Amino acid sequence: MTEQTIGQQSIQFQNAVSILSGAAIVGKKEGEGPLGDAFDMIGDDPMFGTNSWEEAESTLQKEAVGLAIAKAGLQKWQIRMIYAGDLLAQSVASSFGIADLQIPVYGLYGACSTMGEALSLGSMAVAGGYAQYVLSVTSSHFGSAEKEFRFPLGYGNQRPLSATWTVTGSGACVLGREGGKAHIAGLTTGKIVDYGLKDSQNMGACMAPAACDTIYQNFMDFNRMPEDYDKIITGDLGQVGQKILWDLLMEKGYDIRGQHMDCGIEIFDPETQDTHSGGSGCGCAASVFAAYILPKIEAGEWKRILFVPTGALMSKVSFNEGQNVPGIAHAVIVENAEKGGE
Repeated sequence: MTEQTIGQQSIQFQNAVSILSGAAIVGKKEGEGPLGDAFDMIGDDPMFGTNSWEEAESTLQKEAVGLAIAKAGLQKWQIRMIYAGDLLAQSVASSFGIADLQIPVYGLYGACSTMGEALSLGSMAVAGGYAQYVLSVTSSHFGSAEKEFRFPLGYGNQRPLSATWTVTGSGACVLGREGGKAHIAGLTTGKIVDYGLKDSQNMGACMAPAACDTIYQNFMDFNRMPEDYDKIITGDLGQVGQKILWDLLMEKGYDIRGQHMDCGIEIFDPETQDTHSGGSGCGCAASVFAAYILPKIEAGEWKRILFVPTGALMSKVSFNEGQNVPGIAHAVIVENAEKGGE
């Protein structure tokens, strides 16, 4: 088999992996944001007809997966495996959300970078001949995340301006060997990067160094410059993390300001929605990718993008014990199937 590794941390697929469909379901607040018209479904009830925030998040994943499979023109039995993840302890949103599908599952955790991890591993499985169709999905929910990591909503705590708002949403993509108008041409797997930061209310700052490390390594491994991408899209750095990322890459000699956008900045309107630095959560990058980014690639508006979901690696235990909040970022090269690589 032809060697497909390139550089220190990357993979360049000999045969690009097709993205056959994308589906995104979000909550009411996300639906009221700038990208509201792009999402497949917007829920008016934050509980999504269930009895808990956690059940609501599981419902998000279940519905997104079902919709993605249908949009790909497949039946669930044709999906060889699912790569799924969320923010909750032991990934319960994923395990309870997709259990009834009876499809083999790999549960993942990369914090808010998990969609990048899911797309990376899913595309490797397809490219390696281990599956004809796989599905990558992640989710998050504002209520379940606040309950897990910060304060119960009833506490009414005041959030600092550096904080991000966890997106209530789920994004799912079906990957296959052929077909589709967009494909995954390569990836750069991220490393854990720890700058010694401890403030979980400023996750953009915690994640920006990891985003810088992965983007820089992608440039090195593929011998590319920022202008080789129509867009370099991070997951959820928000306004604070974006500025830090720009500064860190400028120190390395790369100016990405002309190409960069951040899903956490795009999904909310900070002036009217009071989301402070922006959005975050596993569902942030996933839902924006499936609903907004993927259609632009399929239409040929963007020929090649670097999709870089970012994650802050922490738990309520590690935070309470005073541990640092390191970051990780996984980069996925997505191209228009006809125009990519020009």
